[in-house]
Amino acid sequence: MDSRSTVIGTTPLDSPWAARAADVAAALGVDMVTGLTAGEAARRLAESGPNVIATEQDRSLFASVLAQLRETMILVLLAAAVLTALTGDFADMAVILLVIVVNTAVGVIQERRALGAVAALRAMAAPSARVRRDAHVLEVAATDLVPGDVLILTEGDIVGADARLVEANDLTVDEALLTGEALPSTRSAEPTGGVGTPVGDRSSMAHGGTLVVHGSAAAVVVATGVRSAIGGISVLLEQAETPVTPLQRRLARLGRILSVVAVVACLLVAALGLLRGQDWELVVITGISLAVAAIPEALPAVVALSLAAAARRMARKGAIVRTLPAVETLGSVTVLASDKTGTLTSGEMAAVAVWTPSDGEHALDGAPLPDQPRELLEAAVLCSDAIPGEPGGDMTEVALVDGAVRAGLDVAAVRAANPRTGVVPFDADRRDMSTTHGTFTLTKGAPEVVLLPQETEARTVADEWAGDGRRMLAVVRRGPDADRRGPDADRRVLALVALADPVRPEAPDAVRIAHEAGITTVMITGDHVGTANAIARQTGVLDAPDRVGHDADVGPLVYARADPATKLDLIGRWREKGHVVAMTGDGVNDAPALRAADVGVAMGRRGTDVARGAADLILTDDSLATVVAAVAEGRRVFDNIRRFIRYALSGGVAEIAVMLIAPFFGMALPLLPAQILWINLVTHGLPGVALGAEEAEPDLLRRPPHSPSEGVLTRRTSAQVLLYATAITAASLAVAAWAHAAEAPWQTMLFLTLAGGQLSLALTTRSDSRPFWRVPLRTNPLLFAAVASSAALMLAGIYLPGLDTLLGTEPLTGGQLGIVLAASLVPAVVAQLDLLVARHRSRNG
Repeated sequence: MDSRSTVIGTTPLDSPWAARAADVAAALGVDMVTGLTAGEAARRLAESGPNVIATEQDRSLFASVLAQLRETMILVLLAAAVLTALTGDFADMAVILLVIVVNTAVGVIQERRALGAVAALRAMAAPSARVRRDAHVLEVAATDLVPGDVLILTEGDIVGADARLVEANDLTVDEALLTGEALPSTRSAEPTGGVGTPVGDRSSMAHGGTLVVHGSAAAVVVATGVRSAIGGISVLLEQAETPVTPLQRRLARLGRILSVVAVVACLLVAALGLLRGQDWELVVITGISLAVAAIPEALPAVVALSLAAAARRMARKGAIVRTLPAVETLGSVTVLASDKTGTLTSGEMAAVAVWTPSDGEHALDGAPLPDQPRELLEAAVLCSDAIPGEPGGDMTEVALVDGAVRAGLDVAAVRAANPRTGVVPFDADRRDMSTTHGTFTLTKGAPEVVLLPQETEARTVADEWAGDGRRMLAVVRRGPDADRRGPDADRRVLALVALADPVRPEAPDAVRIAHEAGITTVMITGDHVGTANAIARQTGVLDAPDRVGHDADVGPLVYARADPATKLDLIGRWREKGHVVAMTGDGVNDAPALRAADVGVAMGRRGTDVARGAADLILTDDSLATVVAAVAEGRRVFDNIRRFIRYALSGGVAEIAVMLIAPFFGMALPLLPAQILWINLVTHGLPGVALGAEEAEPDLLRRPPHSPSEGVLTRRTSAQVLLYATAITAASLAVAAWAHAAEAPWQTMLFLTLAGGQLSLALTTRSDSRPFWRVPLRTNPLLFAAVASSAALMLAGIYLPGLDTLLGTEPLTGGQLGIVLAASLVPAVVAQLDLLVARHRSRNG
């Protein structure tokens, strides 16, 4: 049979899980007993290609660097470096170039991080597989698997490709990396579902990359490479573009504004100087110096150092930052899309509750239990093979035995007192297990199988629990010779046991805090609707029963049975609506969405290498509370960056204003080029970096996130820049005008006052909600040290021999210094009055 016509487009293979196994094998032209011949396998391999995940051609490192250098802020900085070189300030030029190198490196790392994710995805394929060819079982490289190969699967195998089960013996498969389900899934050869059936519901399939937990099977390969489920995820991962961060957008917008301001300031000063007949070389150098002053070239350094410091703090809290811009992006998050398993829940199955006919429901939380629930746990221990404290074994039995241990049972003693005299092992078709202990027999299994129709009370409870998304077992006791599914005078229902992946203790508080911070928390999971609903209610994610969805509608708060494409589509739709989205996940199925989100957050403990490679942030404790703590760090970084920009622009605008206004008061050249650059270096260097280390505001997580469309300069911030710049300008010109009239060293006094006014602002605008005297010194001693150092450098500029000559300054008397100091405090007083007025207006509506 021509494999091309059977592999592509035939009805059975459009959804092989829905077709009979025999029909799938026939469509693929394979005899399940003999398998493919070696020649046919080679022909199909040449036709379909190797069973690998192809990757797109990567952009070269050089091209990545060039792309980063085209960013607006980088272009502005390059222009600033050229201008500083033209003025002979090679030290400043070197600093600017260093900042450019650091920022470019960060951008390149962010762009290329997807490469590691795809490589890890490729590595998840099984290195080898057992197949039946020419009537013999052979071990071949997984890359050589082809559609039609007959796979032989046993416990511990990684499935080499997507395969339709033909035979399945007690088969359970861990598909967490594809579906996010914490519990292994039972698989059989019976057809299931139809076109569009989610991966987790394709019970007749074994998908490539998943793990065989128990049992054995024979299956026929139906899809390899990019046509498999995991291969489809790799295609989505390549298509998902890493978004530009809010900070990058804001700084690019600011860069465009600053470039215009710098050019206009340069031209205005040059034009006015030429009109007054000043030497054209001096005029040009002065204009260039002022243009440099208009650009806060320390901004990238402040941003990089603030992000790095925040990353260190986050690491101490359990969040490892892979891309620095993600730190600030967290502060702008408006939607937190959380995976369920391992993030909101513990990721491990546990017995969480028991129900008995006489005592009702009891939680298994370590509290003492009445007699009948204890009898149930003793029965569960006897009818299980798991050994306390030993890894491995059936997850259900492990959960039951661990629950008994937590309730205080001595498992070894119970088993010693009631030795087994017979056993009927668990069977996937029968769905129960029985053990005989002399005078009685215990049976545990699915309630719909174990419970009799007349046992209505237990069935009612089982139905209620099923509606809450709980998985459960029923346990009954009967006579040793009685029919396990028939009436028996000695038969009685001992209990129902609820099994669940329990909610992490800190998850509800984390959801609540996120809500108070104005962040909408949604759950996206590949798990069942009932399970997703129950966890969402327990954690506080779900506030209404009608806010559950299955597709990419952005209205619901819970999305169940979401496949990788749906998750990716949801991220895109939220971002199209203007949201900044953080996505948490741990599986391969989460990787495309993690990459496409504004911030991808992967789990460090349970997470796959693929998820970690696609993420910006890795949680060492897998806790949503750590994400919320990281959001606070992001908001702190943005506040500090905005605080520095307000401070730097206030000084820059004041310097421009002084240069434009002072000539009208008879001061032809208010400041020399060297003086402008010295002020810029002293005020923007150490104090700017120190401002980036300010502590977080008290209301940080009690206010909504910054609007994604909001720039660094809001109306309020812009008004503050103009107000502070006016105060600095007025104080500086007043001192200069007085000194000019008194024939004192007016230029030197102007030089000191212009710098002193900015430094006083740095000390008194540390908080946007508290007066400076209520912000403790201990929270940022670096700022006070930086301001003191900068003040010392300014004084050195007028008293240090050689430097005073370079800057063209003159020494001042004690009285003249006192006048400068008094004038320098004016901007600080104005800033504090502005803060008090704003607080008063806020309190009074």
